[in-house]
Amino acid sequence: MTNYQIGDFLIRIKNASMAGIKEVTFFNSGMVLEVAKALKSEGFIDSIEVNKKNITIKLSIFNKKPVLSNIKIVSKPGLRIYMNVEKIESYHKPDILILTTPKGIMSGKRAKKERVGGELIAKVI
Repeated sequence: MTNYQIGDFLIRIKNASMAGIKEVTFFNSGMVLEVAKALKSEGFIDSIEVNKKNITIKLSIFNKKPVLSNIKIVSKPGLRIYMNVEKIESYHKPDILILTTPKGIMSGKRAKKERVGGELIAKVI
């Protein structure tokens, strides 16, 4: 058991991607499932299988390599980073932002559409 489940989950996905592993299994958690759904909506994950104890994720593959190349965890338990709507709209780098907002966990694109800010969990590079 870890203190920061989302961080552990994202690092496992990153390590699997770098090692060329196509499937990642993690214990079932509501927050982890929502982060996985946000990554699936951006095309980094092919499928999510959920049972009572585990979540199994299949990474998207392109040219025999995972689409996901790198993840940088921004907010940590000791230092939370927040972005308001104006900061999200002015962010023009090619990175995909994953945020936790009052309307749930979502990508930066969806947060722009819904005009909400929140805690910046990670950047997918």
